[in-house]
Amino acid sequence: MSKKLFIETLGCAMNTRDSEHMIAQLHEKEGYTTTQNIEDADLILINTCSVRERPVHKLFSELGGFNKKKKPSAKIGVCGCTASHLGEEIIKKAPYVNFVLGARNVSKISEVLHKDKAVEIDINYDESEFAFDDFRTSPYKAFINISIGCDKKCTFCIVPKTRGDEISIPDELIVNEAKRAAKNGAKEIFLLGQNVNNYGRRFSSSEHEKVNFTELLRRLSKIEGIERIRFTSPHPFHMDDEFIEEFAHNPKICKSMHMPLQSGSTKVLKDMKRGYTKEWFLNRVEKLRSVCPEVSISTDIIVAFPGESDEDFSDTIDVVNKVKFDQIFSFKYSPRPETEAEHFTNSVDDAVASERLSYLQSSHNELLDAIRVKYLGQTFRVYFEALNKDNFVSGRSDTNLVIKVKGSEELLGQFRDVKITKVGRAVLTGEIVA
Repeated sequence: MSKKLFIETLGCAMNTRDSEHMIAQLHEKEGYTTTQNIEDADLILINTCSVRERPVHKLFSELGGFNKKKKPSAKIGVCGCTASHLGEEIIKKAPYVNFVLGARNVSKISEVLHKDKAVEIDINYDESEFAFDDFRTSPYKAFINISIGCDKKCTFCIVPKTRGDEISIPDELIVNEAKRAAKNGAKEIFLLGQNVNNYGRRFSSSEHEKVNFTELLRRLSKIEGIERIRFTSPHPFHMDDEFIEEFAHNPKICKSMHMPLQSGSTKVLKDMKRGYTKEWFLNRVEKLRSVCPEVSISTDIIVAFPGESDEDFSDTIDVVNKVKFDQIFSFKYSPRPETEAEHFTNSVDDAVASERLSYLQSSHNELLDAIRVKYLGQTFRVYFEALNKDNFVSGRSDTNLVIKVKGSEELLGQFRDVKITKVGRAVLTGEIVA
């Protein structure tokens, strides 16, 4: 009988891919298969996120629940970004944890498994050329890391402290991984990196060909079987005209762009050390929409960053009203350990922060309702990838709209034209027309 692995993944798409890597390594090297039943598991992993405060607090309550449910012989491992910055503290607070594995040390999963109380959290460890065994949660699309780490110095962000300096993965490894995914049936690839359009700045060896992100997109688009390319997240500072033109005119690149704004105030952006201004961000949006009118744009916004005035917040609302984002991920600022902003003393009152967040979200919902209603009766090309419980099958349009239709698993992995019959903020409903 094979050993059973239960894994819970928190946070971003990069964590999802890290979990897939760990599942693959544990299957090939240790004989584990996955289970959804924690009571059956011989190994329990939680792959953590530390970008915001809440997931960190959630970690220890989750661990306590795991420890109560697991069978006596089962091991527990804590992985990911919170593992990187808390390290041994995790085992001190939860002594039943068997090992801690940082976000930059995923390839060491088999090693730490056999070392009780092991703590591997070296953020300078270079996995950029490690050949992971292949495993994917979905056969229809493939997450592919194109870089690890981050070189930005954003004052609010803990990621450089948990994932280390940025290193690009050699393009031949990326292309080969995409080819394997296509051979196994994936028609869509999703490129991952903290700042994908900074790709090529640094490789682990000077022997690797210097390829920038735009050229990488061109090479990937030539792979037979790959019909859609998505990526996250590009940095507004690196959105040059060459990149925008390739995005607009390459038919395989999905016309959906995630542009993390964080704040619409140039003053706050300077305090955040984002490297661009309100005017630059709006200029890039204008350029993008001038060459690609159909593009959908999503963003991240942090409300109530230390020192944010009413005027600064008004600048953010001004950008929201001008851009009319198709999706906003918005949060109140929470100080993260080992960041510069943790020591800022000009914090915004929590009641004011909550009021601003509520206003931002309600304002955007009004804009979103006006945008979405226009989709009624329109037809979109949908790539189906998920079977829902209510006899619906869902997928995404080229512009990243989530669309569902009545159907069965026969639609999975297929493209169909869908006419929209019902609109909602999160999901559109339609009927297949072709």
